[in-house]
Amino acid sequence: MLNEICDMLDGYTGRDKIIRTLCYTTKLASGLYTQSDPTRAKKLAIFSSKMSQTRATLRLFDDLPMLAYSLSYGYGNKEPDRWMGLIGFVTNLIDHAYYPVDKICWLIEHNLLNVENPTRWDTINSILWVASIYLNLMKTIRSFTVMEQHKSCIDKKENEASQAFRMLLIKQRMEAISILRLTLDLVHAGSTLPKGMLWGGCFQTWHVGLIGSVSSLLGLYQYVAKKRIVKQSSA
Repeated sequence: MLNEICDMLDGYTGRDKIIRTLCYTTKLASGLYTQSDPTRAKKLAIFSSKMSQTRATLRLFDDLPMLAYSLSYGYGNKEPDRWMGLIGFVTNLIDHAYYPVDKICWLIEHNLLNVENPTRWDTINSILWVASIYLNLMKTIRSFTVMEQHKSCIDKKENEASQAFRMLLIKQRMEAISILRLTLDLVHAGSTLPKGMLWGGCFQTWHVGLIGSVSSLLGLYQYVAKKRIVKQSSA
């Protein structure tokens, strides 16, 4: 377990997942302690805020990795389904629009950039975030459906007992977890919108903390599970 934790901390993705988990679990605790222990709630809220700021700062360097990924992804020709490729391509375009806006919001938050209406940039940021998560959710649902179609084509017992079929089942279960995680992320992202847009502003602090905590823990599980699946498939 120690080695797995160290492996996660050595890489950007794993470290981000740990920081995200700390951010939302402390936000949840802060919301739960608001009435019973305001002093502790305030300290937890500060810690959660600092973790969130850390993630926002690290995102400043995501443009080039995102560009490299988009160039390798292209129009999604390597996807098993043309709709998945189209959704993936559009999602990449939205993400490329999101990162510059996210940087502007970061500059505004730290008083490095003055604009007439900073709230407008936060709203644009949230809209792009919601759109990206929604499309990723649609793509994942489509991927799950395609895998189910592949399963229905396998009717021989010898094929059902094969390693390839077992890997298909494992990948499908992972996609099911992704659907749940992305649904939670979509609910969370929608709550950051202004009041009057979707369910923006309707959640309390502990609601956001609970949704984010469950999503983060699912993400941690998937990260570890995927690494183990890779080891098993290469063994």
